[in-house]
Amino acid sequence: MEMTNPSTNNQSNAQGSFGAMLQQARKTKQLSLEDASRELFILKRHLQAMEDENFSALPQAAFARGFAINYAKFLDLDPVQVATSFDAAYPNELKVQSTSNIDSPLRPMGTLQRDSRSRIRFNPLLIIAVIGLIILAVFLFRMVTNASKDSQDTTPVVENLSASEQAQGAAIDTSAIDNVGASGSALNLNNTAAMTNAALDVNVTANADITITDASGASLMSGRQTVGDYKLFGTPPFNIQIDNVDNVNLSLNQEAVALDQYATDKQASFALTP
Repeated sequence: MEMTNPSTNNQSNAQGSFGAMLQQARKTKQLSLEDASRELFILKRHLQAMEDENFSALPQAAFARGFAINYAKFLDLDPVQVATSFDAAYPNELKVQSTSNIDSPLRPMGTLQRDSRSRIRFNPLLIIAVIGLIILAVFLFRMVTNASKDSQDTTPVVENLSASEQAQGAAIDTSAIDNVGASGSALNLNNTAAMTNAALDVNVTANADITITDASGASLMSGRQTVGDYKLFGTPPFNIQIDNVDNVNLSLNQEAVALDQYATDKQASFALTP
């Protein structure tokens, strides 16, 4: 039950009481009660009660006086003057009631609680830890990416050799190196190579299937051959197969070979030796 008389409050406000001072200062700063409540953490209804000098709606006298002083400081008013005006206007009945309640248990004074947004707190250490984890993840990702690129760069490069290059490589005969005379002296490698190796010159004028192996079983040429000149070396006799002799010219040790004498329906399969 309100102990103050509204008409008395209105007259007090008109005469420049502390409630009127608070209200006038707030409006001068163009602040709403919500703005002041949010900044001071004092319930809006308590601020309204102070401006209306509705003391029964306020907490006990000591707390209400503290609210008035804090409100005055927030509005850049003289807190001493506001406190003096508050004491003068505060009803004696409420003062007696507050005194009789000193020994009673404390009860909440209704200070404002922040809304859910204002209760959010960011821990700086947590933020630093999150940033550190992000940096570590980026660092590890780059390490894995670079390692993958390095492994791709070190992949052995396989060169595609032409048929003639493969044939020349396969024709190399190193068996003569292992031949040693009974007396333990090495044979003349140059003379041995001259006796065992022979040269084949293959001139392909149109695409043709040609297969040539030497006496050691080495494949000197195999498969579809394109137009070009091929020089092969190997150990005779050579086993030769040609699908169309009209597309091929053959020489053994620079001597032309008459392929027609080996051909049947343009196909030839024969052994050739110097």
